[in-house]
Formats: sequence, structure tokens, C-alpha cells
Amino acid sequence: MDNCIFCKIIKGEIPCNKVYEDKEFIAFLDIMPRNPGHTMIVPKKHYRWVWDIVEDYSKPTNKVAAALKKAFNTDYVVSFVMGDEVPHAHIHLVPRFPNDGHGGLIDLKNIKTISADEMVKIAEKINANLK
Repeated sequence: MDNCIFCKIIKGEIPCNKVYEDKEFIAFLDIMPRNPGHTMIVPKKHYRWVWDIVEDYSKPTNKVAAALKKAFNTDYVVSFVMGDEVPHAHIHLVPRFPNDGHGGLIDLKNIKTISADEMVKIAEKINANLK
């Protein structure tokens, strides 16, 4: 899809902090993170909704979630799907921490300010913890 930001990221037209890539999926840090390590798992083929995806979404999602748990020393990684902000299927993975400002549920308005340099370090840390 020509005007899809995720399709442009997948094609390399827009940079991202990539943490995982295989033949069918890419995972990169969200530019509006709800916590450090907030990652999106995106199919390379353009699908509008996650339930339209025919490829196995569990493999990359499980792999990245495990890396987030190890990289941030947490047992708590939240996943969620919204679908209204970018019309390309994706799953959010957000590591949770004590006193992270979210309470019991992820507060979507609670966006963390993380420098570009720190985002690179976070992506490297996650990538180093992939099995």
C-alpha cells in the first residue's frame, strides 16, 4: 500500500529501530512508547487487520516477548491490538515495570520520552536477547 507508513518502514523508505525480522514479519520499537521496549510486530505483507493474517503470528510475537522479558528483567509483557491508528495489522508488546505510571492497565496517553540514542540502545538490548 503506497501511503502506509508501516509498508514504507518495511521497504526501508522510513527508518526504524528494528529488533527482529524474518521472511514474513518485522518488529520495531514504537516511536510513541508507553514504556521502554514498546515493540510492534508487523507482517511484511499488508493486511488491514490481525485476524486477516494467514501466516503464524505466534512465532515472532513469542520470540520478541521472550527477548523483552530477558532484556528488561520482567515477567510482565502486555500485548494489545488496536488497529485504528495505522491501517496495517500489528500487535503491540509493552514490558511492564513497578511504578511505570500505568496502573493496572496501559494508559495509552502515558507516552514516555526516550531519546533517539536511547532507542537505539534499547533495540540493541532486545536484539541481543533474542533466542
